Amino acid sequence: MTGIIGKKLGMTQLFDDDGNVIAVTVVQAGPCPVTQVRTPEKDGYSAVQLAFEECRDRRLTKPQLGHLRKAGLKHGFRHLAEFENPGDLKVG
Repeated sequence: MTGIIGKKLGMTQLFDDDGNVIAVTVVQAGPCPVTQVRTPEKDGYSAVQLAFEECRDRRLTKPQLGHLRKAGLKHGFRHLAEFENPGDLKVG
């Protein structure tokens, strides 16, 4: 799986071995629970859906909450993203 779900926290700088300054982005990544696994038999392609950044339930619609509850998650999540499935991932 190639990709990252995260929230940009800011920028900083690091120094390499030669003393050169390198600009870096600080990203908060995770936790990202699996909300759905797409299979070629059912959906026509293989992918995994991940959730990120917990939020209050009142910020989501009833269909969104139902989707997350079906995955066994107790909290609402603000972002959902889909990535190619690398193998044997399970919901939850």
